[in-house]
Amino acid sequence: QVQLQESGPGLVKPSQTLSLTCTASGGSITTKYSAWSWIRQPPGKGLEWMGVIAYDGSTYYNPSLKSRTSISRDTSKNQFSLHVASVTPEDTAVYFCALKRVTARNYEYWGQGTQVTVSS
Repeated sequence: QVQLQESGPGLVKPSQTLSLTCTASGGSITTKYSAWSWIRQPPGKGLEWMGVIAYDGSTYYNPSLKSRTSISRDTSKNQFSLHVASVTPEDTAVYFCALKRVTARNYEYWGQGTQVTVSS
């Protein structure tokens, strides 16, 4: 059973960089064919897929966020991180990390989510 836990600041000022970390337990982020994603849900809106880092370190991003978003990992800590630059209040959301197999349609495991508010 894989468990995912998001961590990071709950409040970020506009124009700053939002950084969150997801710590995985019960499974390795280098497990073959695993894909580790960041997904967010703004208030009153649906889920928005932001990007993914695969088991081999390759990354893919939502085109609408690609210019401001990066995902990295620390295999020694079994963690992967999200960085969103130049945030605005529209980046206010609950941020989730999630895991699925590369070829699967649905996510098998989700973190509980962490609220991030962008405000001065």
